[in-house]
Amino acid sequence: MNKENRTGLTLVFTGNGKGKTTAALGTVFRAWGRGFRICVIQFLKTETGHWGEVMAAQKLDIEWYKTGDGWTWKTKDKVASMSKVLQGWELAKQKIASGDYDLIVLDEFTYPLAFDWLNVQEIIEWLLANKPSDLHLIITGRNAPPALIEYADLVTKMEEVKHPYNNGIKAQPGIDF
Repeated sequence: MNKENRTGLTLVFTGNGKGKTTAALGTVFRAWGRGFRICVIQFLKTETGHWGEVMAAQKLDIEWYKTGDGWTWKTKDKVASMSKVLQGWELAKQKIASGDYDLIVLDEFTYPLAFDWLNVQEIIEWLLANKPSDLHLIITGRNAPPALIEYADLVTKMEEVKHPYNNGIKAQPGIDF
């Protein structure tokens, strides 16, 4: 793959609708097909989770990390949840700065920004100083802060129009996880 002419983009998938991680994974799949070196870091998913995307990534030999403790906004131990987020960000910084990847996904990364567990301006300043110019970066999650939206090259806002959960239908394997 020729990296000489590549401009690394930052993509943000946000909004209240379903499909943010799915959009990121569509890009991961496309990049994998092009031979990209890929790393995905999930900021809310627990280390013990076995979702469809994780199983697929293992089969495709895509580097994948789960650094969360579940649905952080329902946490009973905020300090532990914040600690996991900080560890996840340290891992992300290491992976981003390494130059070893063509695409990195920070899944559900907007949540720690929205909770003020991480300072969005400090994150952007770090990215400006350390993100390789040819690295594509995808950030997903609801409530992307305005500063992150301004920083990104592409922002897509998912809007919920209709969702089966609102009709009592639970999440479906292969569709939702």
